[in-house]
Amino acid sequence: MLHARLLTYLDEVVRQGSIRKAAERLNVAASAISRQILALEQDMGVRLFDRSGRRLVPSAAGELLIRHVRETMRGMARTQSLIEDLKGLRRGVVSVALMSGLAANILPRTAISFRERNPRVELKLHLMTTGEQILDAVERNDVDLGIGFDFSKRANVRVLHSAQGRLGAVMNTQHPLAHENELSLKDCAPYPLILADETTAIRPYIVEAFTGIDLDCRGIVETNAIEMMRHVVMCGNGICFLTPFDVETDCRDGRLAYIPIRELQQHTQTLMLVENSKKNNVLSDIFAEQLKAAIIEASYGGARAVSPGLSDPGR
Repeated sequence: MLHARLLTYLDEVVRQGSIRKAAERLNVAASAISRQILALEQDMGVRLFDRSGRRLVPSAAGELLIRHVRETMRGMARTQSLIEDLKGLRRGVVSVALMSGLAANILPRTAISFRERNPRVELKLHLMTTGEQILDAVERNDVDLGIGFDFSKRANVRVLHSAQGRLGAVMNTQHPLAHENELSLKDCAPYPLILADETTAIRPYIVEAFTGIDLDCRGIVETNAIEMMRHVVMCGNGICFLTPFDVETDCRDGRLAYIPIRELQQHTQTLMLVENSKKNNVLSDIFAEQLKAAIIEASYGGARAVSPGLSDPGR
């Protein structure tokens, strides 16, 4: 247990940049952590931290050691998960990195269902802003699974499932256009538009489509937050442009309507579920299967399942 405790001490000191802050987080005496680190430095014959500044920064040797520490901790966590699953207890941790939009739709419903079936398993959901951040976390084994749109190809990342969602008009269910089967951009133009801003991957599709029919692409609100778009259209007669995966729960619960747009029929985003190709967390396999089922269920109104594929990163 002493070895495991020292690994935890080192990891937290690097994260906090301070022995005192690490001690507060771990609820142990700062002197205990300091004593363990000094003893380790003496045993190894090298300083592990640069103590000249206000923050403790790992030395070159410290960087090598902390990489080993974190690999060891992740390996131990995965091994414990496998052992518990073999014992039939299904106790452990499943961590998932995800994009905005999915946080309010596919993930919560799947997480609740999974926890009901596996009450001893802890779920950790990490919201990230870009596909590259999610892929980095998966590649480093910081998380078991990643879910988001249009991931780039990584040698150490495996695609478990993917489905394409067609961009369409999203509005509240009391909107005058809410019961149409299909719309054109000209149908939408007279209403307030809530648009993805220029930092998103959705924006070029929208601008291209509006330019193609000689319409001005100008919104009353522009944002990079899917949640903001959803809530603005819920509160008024505005229209935004998203995929069915972004509004699956809202459509299911009767808060929003999704309607395909003729000019956007070729513009799709690929929702992808990924894992590290060397991953061995049995519990995450179980959660991944439930996520696959939820993605398939959400594949309506312009979304369709496809073979694992890869395209450009970003949203």
